[in-house]
Amino acid sequence: MSTDTNRDALTNASAISTKPQSQPSTNDTYAHKVLALVAQHRLATSPQLHQLISPEGRRQTISAVLNRLREDKLLSYTVLPASNRTRAWYLTPQGARVVASWPELRGRPVQAPSGGTDAGLRAAHTLTVLRAHLAFLHDARARGDEYGPLDWVPEVAHRLPDTGGEDRLIADAVLHYTAITPRRLQFRAFVEVDRATMSSERLSRKLISYARFHEYLPQLPGRRGTVADQDAMLAWQRFYPRFPRVLFVLTGAGPDALQQRINDLRAMVAGHPLVTQLAGKVQLGAAVLEDLEQYGATGPVWSPLSSTNDERRSWMEL
Repeated sequence: MSTDTNRDALTNASAISTKPQSQPSTNDTYAHKVLALVAQHRLATSPQLHQLISPEGRRQTISAVLNRLREDKLLSYTVLPASNRTRAWYLTPQGARVVASWPELRGRPVQAPSGGTDAGLRAAHTLTVLRAHLAFLHDARARGDEYGPLDWVPEVAHRLPDTGGEDRLIADAVLHYTAITPRRLQFRAFVEVDRATMSSERLSRKLISYARFHEYLPQLPGRRGTVADQDAMLAWQRFYPRFPRVLFVLTGAGPDALQQRINDLRAMVAGHPLVTQLAGKVQLGAAVLEDLEQYGATGPVWSPLSSTNDERRSWMEL
């Protein structure tokens, strides 16, 4: 399909707006926001998109936008099993082509699932990761902090030193957050969302990957780099002014099982020299997703992994 046809489809979809008295720009339309968010988060349900875009608005408005984008073949959906026919929306190949060059998605690969089956197989984990984002977003809105629907970037990959059979670290998400009160502070965090579908030992091993990334110094061509080299730059410093804190968000099991997984993460911090070294420089924490949703992401629901004291804190105070 030609670029002009794609543009016409988006323009038609963009005609739905909450500003009927004036013609809004494309960037201000709900259609634009829906497409950008589905592209960013890979998959989102109708209620999740409503919460992301307009939690105080009418759900029918977002539903109308979604149906129009489906008619224009920019979005499609899969029906989640055992969910009272909840729809999870994803980009079509045509939709992926439309949004690929949008500024808010620059540097992000825009991918369309191969179809409803492919999307459905990704749904459980992808939508749980989005639940965690919504917990942070709802809390930020209540606090008046600067954190928007696109400030949570899923599936961020970084290279690791190619030892141990693993050459990439893929975080479930990277969070970019600016707190306003009591003073302005910028935070970044790697977020790992665990649904208790892997062993606790495998979950804890992720801390080793983060510790390796923290120490990873890429080799310069033709020379053996060391941290002492004037031109040496650790791999993470190419992307972040400070190494992001590492947050584990747990769900999918009972309270005792989730607490044991937190204990196992703490045991890895205490027992692995490289992870112990990481914990001396980087804030590490874990919390239960349902607690984030009930008490707020900045509530005292986070267990610091570098301490045996189970006094819960805000993720900003780890």
